[in-house]
Amino acid sequence: MAAVASLAIPRLVAETPGPPVEPRKPDAPDPASSAKPTDNAARQRVAGIGGFFFRATNPKELSDWYERALGVTPIPQDYNSPPWTQEAGATAFAPFPQDTKYFGRPTQNWMLNFRVHNLDTMVAQLQAMGVKVKVDPQAYPNGRFARLHDPEGNPIELWEPKAAK
Repeated sequence: MAAVASLAIPRLVAETPGPPVEPRKPDAPDPASSAKPTDNAARQRVAGIGGFFFRATNPKELSDWYERALGVTPIPQDYNSPPWTQEAGATAFAPFPQDTKYFGRPTQNWMLNFRVHNLDTMVAQLQAMGVKVKVDPQAYPNGRFARLHDPEGNPIELWEPKAAK
């Protein structure tokens, strides 16, 4: 889990149990693919996240907010319209301990982390809309972060990855 923490959640390193794990290099073999295949078939793995689905008190209003505030367009109403697509980049997938304080309130079971090109510009844009955003003053080896909540109180983290040298 520390490998995931090194991607987008640097403040969790102290919260995650076990020794640090180095992230897999892009050209290194995938440990899952080196496992013995079952029934002589190649072992499959998912290619990415195809959707994020969650309950909302007012789904239409919340969907509209995500589009206005962050540019995440809602699911198209027909198969001829394109869905929102994200840019390629690192994606952290990290289960947390049940008692983590990282998401805020104890009943919160998830948090979204969105990559952004320019954290300062995105924060200014959100603040101009009246959204309260807290920028983490520390710059981490993997970039900068800010926190906000959607209108229903769900936590959102913005991440500006550190530019490659």
